[in-house]
Amino acid sequence: MPAIGAIMGCLIPIAVILLIPILSGIKQIFQYERGIVFTLGKFSKILEPGIHIVIPTIQTLVNVDMRIKTGDIPRQEVMTKDNIPVLANAVVYYKVERPADAIIQIESYDYAVKQYTQAALRDVIGNSELDFVLTKREQVATEIKKIVDQETSEWGVNIESIKIQEIELPAEMKRVMAKQAEAERQKRAAIIAAEGELKASENLEKAAAILAKNPAAMHLRTLQTVRDIAADPSEKIVLFLPSEMKDLAKTVSSVAKETLA
Repeated sequence: MPAIGAIMGCLIPIAVILLIPILSGIKQIFQYERGIVFTLGKFSKILEPGIHIVIPTIQTLVNVDMRIKTGDIPRQEVMTKDNIPVLANAVVYYKVERPADAIIQIESYDYAVKQYTQAALRDVIGNSELDFVLTKREQVATEIKKIVDQETSEWGVNIESIKIQEIELPAEMKRVMAKQAEAERQKRAAIIAAEGELKASENLEKAAAILAKNPAAMHLRTLQTVRDIAADPSEKIVLFLPSEMKDLAKTVSSVAKETLA
Protein backbone atom coordinates (compact mmCIF):
# COMPACT_ATOMS: atom_id res chain seq x y z
CA MET A 1 0.00 0.00 0.00
CA PRO A 2 2.71 2.52 0.77
CA ALA A 3 4.26 1.65 -2.57
CA ILE A 4 1.00 2.31 -4.38
CA GLY A 5 0.60 5.60 -2.56
CA ALA A 6 4.11 6.60 -3.57
CA ILE A 7 3.41 5.69 -7.18
CA MET A 8 0.19 7.71 -7.20
CA GLY A 9 2.01 10.62 -5.63
CA CYS A 10 4.46 10.57 -8.53
CA LEU A 11 1.85 10.06 -11.27
CA ILE A 12 -0.44 12.91 -10.20
CA PRO A 13 2.17 15.66 -10.74
CA ILE A 14 3.15 14.09 -14.05
CA ALA A 15 -0.49 13.97 -15.13
CA VAL A 16 -0.95 17.58 -14.13
CA ILE A 17 2.15 18.58 -16.07
CA LEU A 18 0.88 16.75 -19.16
CA LEU A 19 -2.65 18.06 -18.75
CA ILE A 20 -1.70 21.74 -18.64
CA PRO A 21 -0.41 21.87 -22.27
CA ILE A 22 -3.45 19.91 -23.45
CA LEU A 23 -5.83 22.32 -21.74
CA SER A 24 -3.89 25.32 -23.04
CA GLY A 25 -4.30 23.93 -26.55
CA ILE A 26 -8.11 24.01 -26.33
CA LYS A 27 -9.29 27.16 -28.10
CA GLN A 28 -12.77 28.62 -28.41
CA ILE A 29 -13.75 30.56 -31.52
CA PHE A 30 -16.89 32.70 -31.39
CA GLN A 31 -19.54 32.79 -34.09
CA TYR A 32 -18.33 36.17 -35.41
CA GLU A 33 -14.69 35.02 -35.62
CA ARG A 34 -12.48 32.81 -37.74
CA GLY A 35 -9.26 31.23 -36.54
CA ILE A 36 -6.06 31.37 -38.60
CA VAL A 37 -3.70 28.51 -37.66
CA PHE A 38 0.04 28.70 -38.31
CA THR A 39 1.98 25.45 -37.97
CA LEU A 40 5.68 26.03 -37.36
CA GLY A 41 5.19 29.58 -38.64
CA LYS A 42 3.43 28.52 -41.85
CA PHE A 43 -0.26 29.07 -42.59
CA SER A 44 -2.05 25.73 -42.42
CA LYS A 45 -5.83 26.17 -42.08
CA ILE A 46 -8.82 28.30 -41.10
CA LEU A 47 -10.90 27.21 -38.13
CA GLU A 48 -14.67 27.73 -38.01
CA PRO A 49 -16.55 28.78 -34.83
CA GLY A 50 -16.51 26.20 -32.04
CA ILE A 51 -14.03 24.35 -29.84
CA HIS A 52 -10.71 23.35 -31.41
CA ILE A 53 -7.42 21.89 -30.21
CA VAL A 54 -4.20 23.61 -31.19
CA ILE A 55 -0.86 21.96 -30.52
CA PRO A 56 1.04 24.23 -28.14
CA THR A 57 4.45 25.62 -29.24
CA ILE A 58 3.96 24.03 -32.65
CA GLN A 59 0.79 25.77 -33.76
CA THR A 60 -0.29 29.38 -33.28
CA LEU A 61 -3.88 30.63 -33.50
CA VAL A 62 -4.85 34.14 -34.58
CA ASN A 63 -8.52 35.15 -34.27
CA VAL A 64 -9.99 37.44 -36.91
CA ASP A 65 -13.17 39.43 -36.29
CA MET A 66 -15.55 39.03 -39.26
CA ARG A 67 -18.08 41.67 -38.18
CA ILE A 68 -18.57 45.03 -39.92
CA LYS A 69 -16.27 47.60 -38.34
CA THR A 70 -16.55 51.36 -38.17
CA GLY A 71 -13.56 53.60 -38.76
CA ASP A 72 -13.69 57.32 -38.02
CA ILE A 73 -11.69 59.51 -40.39
CA PRO A 74 -10.58 62.54 -38.35
CA ARG A 75 -11.44 66.04 -39.50
CA GLN A 76 -8.80 67.46 -41.79
CA GLU A 77 -8.32 70.55 -43.90
CA VAL A 78 -8.48 69.96 -47.65
CA MET A 79 -7.98 72.46 -50.46
CA THR A 80 -10.57 72.10 -53.22
CA LYS A 81 -9.85 72.42 -56.92
CA ASP A 82 -10.97 76.07 -56.88
CA ASN A 83 -8.57 76.84 -53.99
CA ILE A 84 -11.10 76.97 -51.14
CA PRO A 85 -10.08 75.32 -47.85
CA VAL A 86 -12.67 73.06 -46.22
CA LEU A 87 -12.72 70.84 -43.15
CA ALA A 88 -14.02 67.36 -43.92
CA ASN A 89 -14.46 64.16 -41.96
CA ALA A 90 -15.96 60.82 -42.87
CA VAL A 91 -16.82 57.33 -41.63
CA VAL A 92 -15.81 54.08 -43.34
CA TYR A 93 -17.63 50.77 -42.81
CA TYR A 94 -15.65 47.64 -43.70
CA LYS A 95 -15.44 43.93 -42.97
CA VAL A 96 -13.02 41.05 -43.51
CA GLU A 97 -14.02 38.61 -46.24
CA ARG A 98 -10.82 36.55 -46.49
CA PRO A 99 -9.34 36.26 -42.99
CA ALA A 100 -6.12 34.60 -44.12
CA ASP A 101 -5.26 37.47 -46.50
CA ALA A 102 -6.18 40.06 -43.86
CA ILE A 103 -3.52 38.58 -41.55
CA ILE A 104 -0.87 37.54 -44.07
CA GLN A 105 -1.01 40.31 -46.68
CA ILE A 106 -0.89 43.33 -44.37
CA GLU A 107 0.32 44.02 -40.84
CA SER A 108 -2.73 45.89 -39.52
CA TYR A 109 -5.69 46.08 -41.86
CA ASP A 110 -7.67 48.30 -39.47
CA TYR A 111 -5.03 51.04 -39.49
CA ALA A 112 -4.38 50.62 -43.21
CA VAL A 113 -8.06 51.00 -44.17
CA LYS A 114 -8.40 54.22 -42.17
CA GLN A 115 -5.19 55.70 -43.55
CA TYR A 116 -6.03 54.80 -47.13
CA THR A 117 -9.54 56.23 -46.77
CA GLN A 118 -8.11 59.45 -45.39
CA ALA A 119 -5.74 59.76 -48.35
CA ALA A 120 -8.53 59.03 -50.83
CA LEU A 121 -10.74 61.62 -49.15
CA ARG A 122 -8.09 64.28 -49.64
CA ASP A 123 -7.51 63.26 -53.26
CA VAL A 124 -11.18 63.25 -54.30
CA ILE A 125 -12.08 66.54 -52.59
CA GLY A 126 -8.83 68.12 -53.80
CA ASN A 127 -9.75 67.29 -57.41
CA SER A 128 -13.33 68.60 -57.09
CA GLU A 129 -14.78 72.10 -56.97
CA LEU A 130 -16.55 73.39 -53.88
CA ASP A 131 -20.05 73.37 -55.40
CA PHE A 132 -19.63 69.72 -56.42
CA VAL A 133 -18.39 68.73 -52.96
CA LEU A 134 -21.30 70.48 -51.22
CA THR A 135 -24.09 69.29 -53.51
CA LYS A 136 -22.82 65.81 -54.50
CA ARG A 137 -21.73 64.25 -51.22
CA GLU A 138 -23.02 60.81 -52.19
CA GLN A 139 -21.08 60.91 -55.43
CA VAL A 140 -17.93 62.02 -53.60
CA ALA A 141 -18.36 59.16 -51.13
CA THR A 142 -18.88 56.70 -54.00
CA GLU A 143 -15.65 57.80 -55.68
CA ILE A 144 -13.74 57.45 -52.41
CA LYS A 145 -15.21 53.96 -51.87
CA LYS A 146 -14.21 52.90 -55.38
CA ILE A 147 -10.59 53.97 -54.79
CA VAL A 148 -10.29 52.37 -51.35
CA ASP A 149 -12.13 49.17 -52.31
CA GLN A 150 -9.82 48.62 -55.26
CA GLU A 151 -6.78 48.62 -52.97
CA THR A 152 -8.19 46.81 -49.95
CA SER A 153 -9.60 43.94 -51.99
CA GLU A 154 -6.05 42.53 -52.14
CA TRP A 155 -6.03 42.46 -48.33
CA GLY A 156 -9.21 40.38 -48.09
CA VAL A 157 -11.15 43.43 -46.80
CA ASN A 158 -14.38 44.70 -48.36
CA ILE A 159 -15.48 48.34 -47.99
CA GLU A 160 -19.19 48.30 -47.23
CA SER A 161 -19.78 52.06 -47.48
CA ILE A 162 -18.26 55.47 -46.83
CA LYS A 163 -20.24 58.40 -45.49
CA ILE A 164 -19.20 62.05 -45.56
CA GLN A 165 -20.24 63.26 -42.13
CA GLU A 166 -19.42 66.95 -42.30
CA ILE A 167 -17.95 69.55 -44.64
CA GLU A 168 -17.24 72.81 -42.84
CA LEU A 169 -16.47 76.04 -44.66
CA PRO A 170 -14.42 79.01 -43.41
CA ALA A 171 -16.41 81.79 -41.70
CA GLU A 172 -15.68 84.25 -44.53
CA MET A 173 -16.99 81.81 -47.12
CA LYS A 174 -20.14 81.23 -45.07
CA ARG A 175 -20.85 84.97 -45.05
CA VAL A 176 -20.26 85.25 -48.79
CA MET A 177 -22.59 82.30 -49.49
CA ALA A 178 -25.22 83.78 -47.18
CA LYS A 179 -25.10 87.06 -49.11
CA GLN A 180 -25.30 85.15 -52.38
CA ALA A 181 -28.34 83.21 -51.15
CA GLU A 182 -30.00 86.43 -49.97
CA ALA A 183 -29.37 88.10 -53.34
CA GLU A 184 -30.81 85.05 -55.09
CA ARG A 185 -33.96 85.21 -52.93
CA GLN A 186 -34.34 88.93 -53.65
CA LYS A 187 -33.94 88.22 -57.35
CA ARG A 188 -36.68 85.56 -57.25
CA ALA A 189 -38.93 87.91 -55.26
CA ALA A 190 -38.45 90.67 -57.83
CA ILE A 191 -39.21 88.30 -60.69
CA ILE A 192 -42.35 87.03 -58.95
CA ALA A 193 -43.48 90.62 -58.26
CA ALA A 194 -42.87 91.61 -61.89
CA GLU A 195 -44.79 88.58 -63.12
CA GLY A 196 -47.65 89.54 -60.79
CA GLU A 197 -47.66 93.11 -62.10
CA LEU A 198 -47.70 91.83 -65.67
CA LYS A 199 -50.59 89.50 -64.93
CA ALA A 200 -52.48 92.30 -63.15
CA SER A 201 -51.95 94.69 -66.06
CA GLU A 202 -53.25 92.07 -68.49
CA ASN A 203 -56.37 91.60 -66.35
CA LEU A 204 -56.85 95.36 -66.05
CA GLU A 205 -56.57 95.68 -69.81
CA LYS A 206 -59.26 93.05 -70.27
CA ALA A 207 -61.47 94.73 -67.65
CA ALA A 208 -61.04 98.13 -69.30
CA ALA A 209 -61.99 96.69 -72.67
CA ILE A 210 -65.16 95.17 -71.18
CA LEU A 211 -66.13 98.37 -69.35
CA ALA A 212 -65.49 100.47 -72.46
CA LYS A 213 -68.11 98.52 -74.34
CA ASN A 214 -70.79 99.30 -71.72
CA PRO A 215 -70.81 102.88 -70.23
CA ALA A 216 -73.40 101.85 -67.63
CA ALA A 217 -70.96 99.29 -66.26
CA MET A 218 -68.36 102.05 -65.87
CA HIS A 219 -70.81 104.15 -63.85
CA LEU A 220 -71.71 101.18 -61.65
CA ARG A 221 -68.03 100.49 -61.04
CA THR A 222 -67.49 104.14 -60.10
CA LEU A 223 -70.40 104.06 -57.64
CA GLN A 224 -69.06 100.86 -56.10
CA THR A 225 -65.65 102.44 -55.62
CA VAL A 226 -67.23 105.49 -53.97
CA ARG A 227 -69.18 103.21 -51.63
CA ASP A 228 -66.03 101.32 -50.65
CA ILE A 229 -64.26 104.60 -49.87
CA ALA A 230 -67.24 105.99 -47.90
CA ALA A 231 -67.19 102.97 -45.57
CA ASP A 232 -64.44 104.72 -43.57
CA PRO A 233 -65.51 108.25 -42.43
CA SER A 234 -61.90 109.40 -42.23
CA GLU A 235 -61.35 108.81 -45.92
CA LYS A 236 -61.77 111.56 -48.46
CA ILE A 237 -64.13 110.98 -51.36
CA VAL A 238 -62.93 111.92 -54.82
CA LEU A 239 -65.56 112.00 -57.54
CA PHE A 240 -64.51 111.35 -61.11
CA LEU A 241 -66.84 113.00 -63.63
CA PRO A 242 -67.11 111.68 -67.15
CA SER A 243 -65.68 113.73 -69.98
CA GLU A 244 -69.21 114.44 -71.26
CA MET A 245 -69.84 116.60 -68.20
CA LYS A 246 -66.82 118.71 -69.09
CA ASP A 247 -68.10 119.24 -72.64
CA LEU A 248 -71.54 120.09 -71.26
CA ALA A 249 -70.01 122.69 -68.91
CA LYS A 250 -68.18 124.31 -71.81
CA THR A 251 -71.39 124.48 -73.86
CA VAL A 252 -73.36 126.06 -71.01
CA SER A 253 -70.58 128.60 -70.46
CA SER A 254 -70.53 129.55 -74.15
CA VAL A 255 -74.31 129.96 -74.26
CA ALA A 256 -74.18 132.10 -71.12
CA LYS A 257 -71.55 134.36 -72.61
CA GLU A 258 -73.53 134.85 -75.84
CA THR A 259 -76.70 135.62 -73.89
CA LEU A 260 -74.98 138.24 -71.78
CA ALA A 261 -73.41 139.78 -74.83
